[in-house]
Amino acid sequence: MLIGNFSEWTMRNLIIRIIVSMLLGGIIGLDRGMKHRGAGTKTMTVVCLGSTLVMLTEQYIQVNFPGLANMNRLAAQVISGVGFLGVGTIIISNHRVRGLTTAATLWASATIGLAVGVGFVEGGILITLVMLISLHILPFAERFATRNSRYCNVIVDLEESRYLHVIIQDLKAAGISVDSMEISTSKIGDSVSVYLILHTGKATENTEIYEIITRSDKVESVDFL
Repeated sequence: MLIGNFSEWTMRNLIIRIIVSMLLGGIIGLDRGMKHRGAGTKTMTVVCLGSTLVMLTEQYIQVNFPGLANMNRLAAQVISGVGFLGVGTIIISNHRVRGLTTAATLWASATIGLAVGVGFVEGGILITLVMLISLHILPFAERFATRNSRYCNVIVDLEESRYLHVIIQDLKAAGISVDSMEISTSKIGDSVSVYLILHTGKATENTEIYEIITRSDKVESVDFL
């Protein structure tokens, strides 16, 4: 153990585990709260502490009632059960999915609580540090990859569906191919909403694609994802 053995059932270790769990959950929640995400300091701390209590209870049963405890059973229930919180943070609107990172962070906070609760404090601290680094570094890498990507996601609303093939032909003429397409028809009239994933053979600005699509006066709106 790098910083000590916290797996033994002593009052000192119990207090250390609870405090470390509270701190790690609070740090993760504070980071999410500063970004105005759905789950903040209170939620992350409570999830982490609750998971820690589950493992403390398991070890308590094992110490005081030998043979009755199953250290995997309750932990598995926490990992699967925390999903109900994650579902509440995921929002799907206009083909956009929001809240996945918050849901994943909630789940990770629960696993950190389990690790700390069983005495694996070093693992909980290391994962917290790596997770915070990932949450701050990876967005920059993702933005770099997006800027250099040859793919473009577009939602086009049309007054009449029969004009869709005209737009596709205009895109192909400009060297832009349709990688995939999803059409949602309206219950009223002949209007459609088309979700396109376009592949450009060269670096193409969104403004150029917008000009190509809006050549038709039947285009109601164009939204880039």
